[in-house]
Order: sequence, then C-alpha cells, then structure tokens
Amino acid sequence: MDGSRWRPDRRQKEMAIMAEFLLDIENLRKRARQHIEMGPVTDTYGADRNRVVAVLNEVLATELVCVLRYKRHYYTARGINAAPVAEEFRQHAEEEQGHADSVAERIVQLGGEPDFSPQGLATRSHSEYDQSTELLAMVREDLVAERVAIESYQEIVRWIGNDDPTTRRVIEEILAVEEEHAEDLVSILQDMKT
Repeated sequence: MDGSRWRPDRRQKEMAIMAEFLLDIENLRKRARQHIEMGPVTDTYGADRNRVVAVLNEVLATELVCVLRYKRHYYTARGINAAPVAEEFRQHAEEEQGHADSVAERIVQLGGEPDFSPQGLATRSHSEYDQSTELLAMVREDLVAERVAIESYQEIVRWIGNDDPTTRRVIEEILAVEEEHAEDLVSILQDMKT
C-alpha cells in the first residue's frame, strides 16, 4: 500500500491554513472599522497609552534641554581648540532636535499632545541644562547628559518591551545616536587631554 495515501495532500494543508488566515483577515477588517477615530492605536495595542505619552513627554523635554545645552555650548565655546568641538556641539544640537521631532510625532500618533511648554521643561527632562564657560567642562557636562539619556532610554526600551513596538523602535533609534554622541565626546575628551 502506498504510504502517501494516508497523508493529507500538501495543497489541502495550504488551503486549510489560508482559510484560517482569511477568517482572521475578515476579523481584522471588522475590528479596523471599530473606533476608527483612534487612528493607529488599535485594540491590540498592548501598552498603557496614557503612561507611554507621559514618558514620551519626558523624553521630549530631555531632547529639548539637550538642544538648548548644545546650542549654548556651540555659541559660547572659546579657545584655540574650540572650532572643531563647537562644530560637534552644533551637529549634536541638530540631531537632538530631530529626536525631539520624532518623539513629538509619536506622541501625536498615540493621540496625545506633545508638551513644548518652557514652564517645567527642566523638571520634566532627565538631563540637566549647563552653563559652563570652559570648553573642557562643556564637553564633560554634555557627556554626562548623554550618559543619563542612554541609561534612561535603555530603561524605557525594557519597560515598553513588546507592548508598543513602534515607540520602542523610535526610542531605540534615538538611543543609538545618543551612544554615538557619547563616543564622540569621549574622543574629544581624550584629544583634549593629550
């Protein structure tokens, strides 16, 4: 007796799987029509949306304070070695502004409102503003701020987990740039010491 007789036809298996999937597609379509005003936030969103928006507003404040700190350092850097360091400050300020924009966009996607209010900005921020006047102190303070951002963003990524993959990805992308900033600043510190 041929053993293949007792096995389901491969095409039949594929059709059965497709039929199950199509049923899921129909349910997806049905659910998509419900609460349409929620935009990208669906019933399968796993995180506490209000808490995520609140945390993202802290990240927004952190990025805005970083922009302000880097801008101040860019404009006030002085000394024989200041030009290349100031240029690094300028570049970092632009990248931090891009991070703030990405976070604000994500807050809006989640149905929240980005908090750009200058009132309380420093208390919402994870990093601190700095008014150092000496170049080495500026670099050190910027490195401290980057390390604060790195650690807090790593914690946010772990906290979000798989509950909100889009927000996690936004924070991970920002985190990668913050790590590059820290590396840049460590190199500058080493060059300044030699």
